[in-house]
Amino acid sequence: MAVLRPITITGAVEGDLDEAVIRRLIEHVGSTPGPIHGRNGKAHLRQRLAGYNRAAGVSPWVVLVDLNHEEECAPPLRAKWLPNPAPYMCFRVAVRMVEAWLLADRERLSHFLAVDARRLPLNPEAIENPKHAMVELAQLSRRREIRLDMTPRPGSGRLVGPAYTSRLIEFVAGPAASWRPDAAAKVSDSLDRCLRSLRQFVHTVN
Repeated sequence: MAVLRPITITGAVEGDLDEAVIRRLIEHVGSTPGPIHGRNGKAHLRQRLAGYNRAAGVSPWVVLVDLNHEEECAPPLRAKWLPNPAPYMCFRVAVRMVEAWLLADRERLSHFLAVDARRLPLNPEAIENPKHAMVELAQLSRRREIRLDMTPRPGSGRLVGPAYTSRLIEFVAGPAASWRPDAAAKVSDSLDRCLRSLRQFVHTVN
């Protein structure tokens, strides 16, 4: 069996949590994350996608975008955004956002949030707004610091708490990172497809 050489994969994402997730997935398939671009919202990412795709003509890239409510499923979004992917471009869609991928590891997330695992959805990809579902779970936490960090202050007008993103980054990529991509992929079809695509991608580049 041929031994795969480590490769560096450059990425582009919508935000900071997405960066933590894509770095974790790149490492999970045995590769090294390079610079991660974007992190300034969906419109910014789409505006620069053509340039990223040109760069993927000569070196490995992965772009991760949330499905949100743009399409009913991922293939139409891929066709609309990137009809002609470059040879070294891996373009993936999270249904409906990366929070669904985190919710899919029910055992570990329930422990991290200190909530009853039975409160977590059985099919997070079917949820209209996984971010809202995550905040609702945080409100039920037995840990005061989770409630304070992840849920919005009354009257703030915000959808999430002041440390919502940093708490989830801790879950994904902190020193005691708990999130298990393979376990979550058994529940989340779009994550499973992403992992299989990344593994195939590494084989192809090698």
